[in-house]
Amino acid sequence: MTCFIDTSALYAVLDADDRNHAAADTQWTELLRQGAELFTTNYVLVETHALIQHRLGLAAVRMFREDVYPLLHVDWVDRELHDAGLGALLSAQRRPLSLVDCVSFESMRRHGVRQAFVFDLHFAEQGFLVLPQAP
Repeated sequence: MTCFIDTSALYAVLDADDRNHAAADTQWTELLRQGAELFTTNYVLVETHALIQHRLGLAAVRMFREDVYPLLHVDWVDRELHDAGLGALLSAQRRPLSLVDCVSFESMRRHGVRQAFVFDLHFAEQGFLVLPQAP
């Protein structure tokens, strides 16, 4: 099984004070137990690093690089993928939707990934199966 991982989930796993931490920790543990391929983009990594550094500090960035990053399969965004995501963002005409999300959607579609470990409703709106599932 391949599962896309978004910033919202990565951050929730790392920050014990995040409101989604308990659910994120449980889902993360289950994905690792199942041997899931953990898939993301370098845009998500940039966004995640910035958020971790700002909220948790450089020690947390180092821990992320050493402990989490090696577990991830990264789709490195090229110009074609970037342009497709930007086109989707502009077509959607929705201010709360981000370029990182639109690039993520395009990457997932190109790689046939249907599941996403996220705490971001935009993924469900795009038709992806969102983990963790609501009780």
